Formats: sequence, C-alpha cells, structure tokens
Amino acid sequence: MNIRVRVLETTHVRPEMSGHTTVHQPAAVRLSLFDTLFLALPPIQRLFFYDGEDVPPFSALVGSLRSSLAATLAIFPPLAGRIAACPGDDLVIDCSPDALHPGVRFVVAEYSGDAADMRRLARDAEHDTEAFVQLVPELDVRMLPAPVLAVQVTRAAQARGDDEGAGAVAVGVSMHHAVADGQSLWQFMRAWAGASRQGSQAATGPPPSFDRAGILRHPKAEAAAREFARLSAPDLPRVNTLPEPDWTRQCRRTYLLTASQIQSLKHRILQQGQTSAENGGKQEPPTTYIAIASLLWTSIVRAKSPNHAVAAAEDDADAYFVFPADCRRRLRPPLDPGFFGNCVKVCYARASTADLCGHGHDDDGALAHAAAAVRRAIREHVEVEDPLGDADRWAETIRIRGVPQDRLARQGSSHRFMAYEVDFGWGQPSRVEIVSTFSAEMVMLAGARGGAVQVSVALGREHMDGFQASFLSQASA
Repeated sequence: MNIRVRVLETTHVRPEMSGHTTVHQPAAVRLSLFDTLFLALPPIQRLFFYDGEDVPPFSALVGSLRSSLAATLAIFPPLAGRIAACPGDDLVIDCSPDALHPGVRFVVAEYSGDAADMRRLARDAEHDTEAFVQLVPELDVRMLPAPVLAVQVTRAAQARGDDEGAGAVAVGVSMHHAVADGQSLWQFMRAWAGASRQGSQAATGPPPSFDRAGILRHPKAEAAAREFARLSAPDLPRVNTLPEPDWTRQCRRTYLLTASQIQSLKHRILQQGQTSAENGGKQEPPTTYIAIASLLWTSIVRAKSPNHAVAAAEDDADAYFVFPADCRRRLRPPLDPGFFGNCVKVCYARASTADLCGHGHDDDGALAHAAAAVRRAIREHVEVEDPLGDADRWAETIRIRGVPQDRLARQGSSHRFMAYEVDFGWGQPSRVEIVSTFSAEMVMLAGARGGAVQVSVALGREHMDGFQASFLSQASA
C-alpha cells in the first residue's frame, strides 16, 4: 500500500465525568443476541469530509473535537470501554474504571496531498479506496478485551509557511460492530456533533439506554447468543473475525438518487405490480427502502448475467438479497427510544434470476418481482408476533449455506440515516462514506440532502460497468 497519511499525534480521550453528569454508568453491559451476531464482523468505519471557509484552523478544530468527544463519552461511557469475556464465557462491554482507562484512541494525521487533492477525494464518484482506508483509524477486534471506538482527524498537507493547513479535513470513526448498529452509530454522531457545535453536552434526542434486559429475557435469546459467540470465538479470547475483502479487486462507486427519481421508481413498481398476475394483480405502494432495494437487486443480478435476455429464459435458479431490518419497535415490549446497541435481524429475499433479469426489458415486471420478494421477506422475518421466535435457527441460516456467492446480493445501512446532518460547527460534510465492508460485494445507503439517497456500491471490477448501465438506465426511465 502506498502510504499517503502520516500520523502526527496519538492521544486518548476519556469521558469527562463531572458533578453535573447524571447518566448512570454501568459497570458492565452484557452483549445481547443481536450484539453477538456482529462480534466477528469488521468495525463500522465512517468517513466524513469537510471543507470551505467555515472550517476553523486545524489546531482549534482538533481541540474542539477532543473536548466535545470527552463530553459526549460522559453520556455514552460504554464507548470508552472494552469488549471482554467474563468467567463462564459471557461477553460484556466492560465499563469499569480500569477498562475506561486510557480511553478512546484519538489520532491526528496529515494527508500527503493538498486541500485541492483532498477535495477531489470527496468529489469523485469512484472511490480512492486506498486513501479512504488510511483516513479511518484502525480498531483491532481480533482479541478480547477489544477497544470499542477510535477516531482520526486528518488535515491536508500544509502549504509552505502555513502553520495550520486549514481548508479541508477528514474525520474518520471506527466503532466495534458488536456494540452498535447503524442507528446507534448515528445516535452517537448526532450527540457528538451537537456537543461540538454548542460547546457542551447537547440535547439531541432521548438519552442513550444501554439496558439489554428486554432482549436477554427472551426464552431463546441466551442459548442463541451463546451459539453465535461460540461460532465467532470458539477459542476465547481470540475472535475469528471475518477477513475484509481484498479492496484491490473491488471497484467502489457512489451514486445519488434524487427524490424525483425515487418517486418515479415507486410509480413504475406500482404500475408493474398492478399489471402482473402476482397478488391477483394488486400491489401496495412500495416504500422508499423497498423501491431502492429492488433497483439495486435487479441491477446486480443483470450485471452478473450480461446476456440476461437469454439467461433469463434459460436459468430459473434463485437469487438472494440479504439486508438488515430494525426490530426496536417490533419487540414486545418495544425497546426504549434511546436504546443504544444492535437490534437488527438479517432478512433474506429470494426470487428467480429469470424474474429479476426480466428478459432485458425495464417494463416487464422485474422491479415489481424484486419489490414483492423484499416485501415478503420483511413480513416473514420481522413483521411477525415474535421476531425472536426463530432465534434458535439463526445460526443455521445466517450464511445461507449452499448458496453460491455469485447469487447473493447484500445491502446495508439505511436511507433514514441522515449522514449529511453531522455538523460539528463548520457546516455539513461534503462527502460521507462507509469504508469497511465484510463482503466483496456490498451496497450501503445513506440519506442525503433534499430527500435524495446516496448509494455506495462495492462490486468486483468485472461487474461494475454492467451494474452502472442497468442502475442508471432503470433510475432514469
């Protein structure tokens, strides 16, 4: 790897516990079934680019981020802790004083290019993955006890005689996936950004709750959690983390679906559904999530079947679409609105390759077939009386055993996560990206300005052009 970022300083930030802190600090937070699902995954890594006249001098910016992080950790103390194994192999977030010391690793770094080079990184549709990887901090999750959070702030290279080098900056965040899902990550980011803007612990929503008791009390939760922990870490304290894919063989690109494109997509899916025989010719309007998932799934399948007009007629094998669904409000009782942790269930949609390829036409019901399959998966997996009722079978289905990888498409994150609202006090980010992936092929969503949705795609290089052709064609139809 070409080293393009050099570390200037590494310090640690601890929670700023004061007499005014009212948040209860637990000594340990036991991991739930949902948490153990993600124990072996790479950390969640988000990258935020900022530039413009409102970006303060770098030293002031770093000081503001450090102090506001300390204030925010006071209400999110587990993020300064460690994932640890207790006697009996229970897995917890250790929040004891020893675990909270020294705190969250805070890296200050410099990018080899100037501010214009860093702005180009934030503008290009095709990712410079080598640079992105170096702009987020490392977080070693392979051995317990493992850190939970790390932060990196990187400036552009200083001009001669410029002591500050302000003008373009990147903020990278790495968080252990066994501690938080996407919704919880953004809960923390909103709180941190608010504290930075206001110079204190900003009230940006309900206080975080780390209580997993409602999940842990489920009769199937404990046994299933232990099974996932055994699969992920049969030789504690070592964790068999999933290897990150070789990004040198990937192509990563980002697209923006406008609000009008999404509305048009929904309309076409509804029209296709009404003219199809499925569901007696009736189909309910698709949600934004289902509409985008249908576009992505059909585009990926077509990219892998470049002669899909012929393949669709001959190949009736199934293709799968894997995606997470939030269960917070579907549990009984629902979780606290401020719940911080993992609470997503993996869903699997299935449809025939022929239906998804659609014989090469955009108006033959391919999108409607995909939408119906995704909707059916949501109903079967989470819109049930007890989403945890089949927890004893999750370990058997989580890897969709026997299904060739080239028939799997994976989507993560959500358009409801308003990534571009993370304003530390110097404006909205010019670009937000997720850096780490656990699959060679993955699509991530994020909410963008004006009702748009950002779609970040990682595919094998041999498939990206075909995906783009189908995606843009269907999105603009």
